[in-house]
Amino acid sequence: MFRRLVLLALVSLLIPFSTFASSDKIEPTGAFTDAAASDSVKKSLEEKGYKITLADGTSLCEIWFRKAIPVATKKDISGAFYTEIVDSAVIAVINFPKNYSDFRGQDVKAGAYTLRYALHPTDGNHMGISPYRDFLLLTPVAVDQNVDATYGFTDLTKMSAKSLGGNHPAAMSLLLAEGAEVNPKLSENEQAHLILTLKVKTSAGSDLPIAFVVNGKVEH
Repeated sequence: MFRRLVLLALVSLLIPFSTFASSDKIEPTGAFTDAAASDSVKKSLEEKGYKITLADGTSLCEIWFRKAIPVATKKDISGAFYTEIVDSAVIAVINFPKNYSDFRGQDVKAGAYTLRYALHPTDGNHMGISPYRDFLLLTPVAVDQNVDATYGFTDLTKMSAKSLGGNHPAAMSLLLAEGAEVNPKLSENEQAHLILTLKVKTSAGSDLPIAFVVNGKVEH
């Protein structure tokens, strides 16, 4: 099920990564207070989040990043940008006020979701498909209650599939962070994908620039 997602990501990422200024808006917002989320999740997040509004005035999402994203020694893994992030670690929580389309164009219902880091495995189903392996998988906060829990790839994708009610995970595509000196920053690439770039705090006390597609899908 993840094979097609990776192929779609490859199509996007093989195109030169040029970004342009976005007319969309990002601004601070208050604390995350969704009643469906556990205290474990709420307490792990920064007190302030970000609200992203599209140029036409549509409210796209609110997002709160984790105070300290779990990291370990960075590994040299082909095709992966963020190998210092612990597999399946919660990176952030995102709330969609309206239904949302993920990177594959799958319909995600309005609501709040954890974003967990996923590095697709190099098993027989995935090896050699793509040199780019970093994604964020969405799971409803009512399902993902323990922020410190870790999951194998199969269990994580099954949990994320509950975002859609089917067998496929809901995903956002991570990209190589560029231009993180402006923090946070919205930009668009040549596929008109809206990209959020910013620095997040890690458990090692360092800043980690990350970037991912917050709006847009790969045409297929």
